[in-house]
Amino acid sequence: MGSTSLRAELWRERLADWWAGLWRWVLLAGAAAAAAYIVLNQGLENATVTAFALAGLVIGAVLTPSVPLAIALMSMPALFIVQRVGLGAGDLSVSDFALAAAFGCAVLLGKRPYSRSLRALLWFNLFYQFTTLFTVIVNPYAANTFEWVHAWLLVSGALIVGWALGAAGYARLALSLLVVTACAIALLTVIQGGLQYVTGNFSPVYITWPFGMHKNFIGTALAFAAVVVYVNPDWVGWNRTLARWTLALLVVAILMTQSRQALVGLILAVVVVVIRRKVTGRSRLVLLLLIPAAWLIATMIADQVASQNEFNSVFQRLNWFREVFHYWRESPIFGHGLRYWYNDATVPFQPPQAEMEVLASAGIIGLIGFIVMWIGVLVVLWRVDPRYGTIAVAVVLSRIVQGQFDLFWIAAQVSIPFVIAGICLGALDREEQSMTGEPDAAASRRPGASVRPPSRAATSWKATR
Repeated sequence: MGSTSLRAELWRERLADWWAGLWRWVLLAGAAAAAAYIVLNQGLENATVTAFALAGLVIGAVLTPSVPLAIALMSMPALFIVQRVGLGAGDLSVSDFALAAAFGCAVLLGKRPYSRSLRALLWFNLFYQFTTLFTVIVNPYAANTFEWVHAWLLVSGALIVGWALGAAGYARLALSLLVVTACAIALLTVIQGGLQYVTGNFSPVYITWPFGMHKNFIGTALAFAAVVVYVNPDWVGWNRTLARWTLALLVVAILMTQSRQALVGLILAVVVVVIRRKVTGRSRLVLLLLIPAAWLIATMIADQVASQNEFNSVFQRLNWFREVFHYWRESPIFGHGLRYWYNDATVPFQPPQAEMEVLASAGIIGLIGFIVMWIGVLVVLWRVDPRYGTIAVAVVLSRIVQGQFDLFWIAAQVSIPFVIAGICLGALDREEQSMTGEPDAAASRRPGASVRPPSRAATSWKATR
């Protein structure tokens, strides 16, 4: 290496250290100012939740010198918190706030270059963003622009956060934090459901403590964790017995929520895992267990139809379909703007389905972008090494299936599966770097990071590609 190259490398290292220090001190100053604002009792909503979010950010910033991705790691449990932070910046939830902080950390301190698969996913998302840019221009209101950026963060931002963690060797720790948080929510669901059943109330379970959670959020979020635990790949290395009990807890909690979209998404994810049984080792006999789940879903829908209650979820969604369709016809090409139902007080309904939501919000152009993005994302993830790609494609497919029964662009329910997918891609890249013996793999080791040796399955997959 010549003197010029060595000098350039030293300057790059100095600039990286300078940016890392600047980022850390800006976070510390901002968090301290915000915390002081709360202490002074300036009337913030959800002040307690906001204080916890800021405290986590401060702790992560303090740990950054020794663990560069500490903020991203600490954001994993916070992704499940859908309460608003009360700072007034676009009505951010704690999940959004944590993802934004983790994204900043991942961009500044994460590994580069990105893998080919990750770049392909980012390009597909960028295409969708381009197609929805038209509705932002045609419908100029602040929430429309904010939601456009927000949607990009939920997909591309989440992928980059997951990639940074996986590529740095924190895949197992990051996934463990997600699953442990999901188990805590599942335990609260089971406890509250048990108390509810004792009184003879067998309706869906909604968590009310420590803060309110809707049954569909609980069910869908737990379904993502259930998929990860069910696959339990060798590169994660969880104890099998513990994984079985964890899966049982998650499934019981999902059933108690009676979230149909979560159950359907989980069923399709299990089918994907079984299809790849040569890698996952899951028997086809597990498909027999899906029959009772399908029967339960059909029974719940049949009961609601038979009740002829115009206010239940089935008839309400049918009414929303008609109303959204008629509303879309007023602006079929560019739509009415993202989250238009918050901007227009004369529209008291929300789209009840993913494609209908995009069609009414961004018009036909946006819907084309949405379909192209999802086809591209699923194809790319399906072609990834199954040892890593199975979890990624299963959780992402589960989300698009869930979106056929409700709103799609909901903070945690979009970001969590894409963070998981990013972790898988980052972990795969780290293993490939270690197999080729590139120095970057050793250089990226951090305190607490680890690399599992490539398994026989990985070697055979490489040989057949």
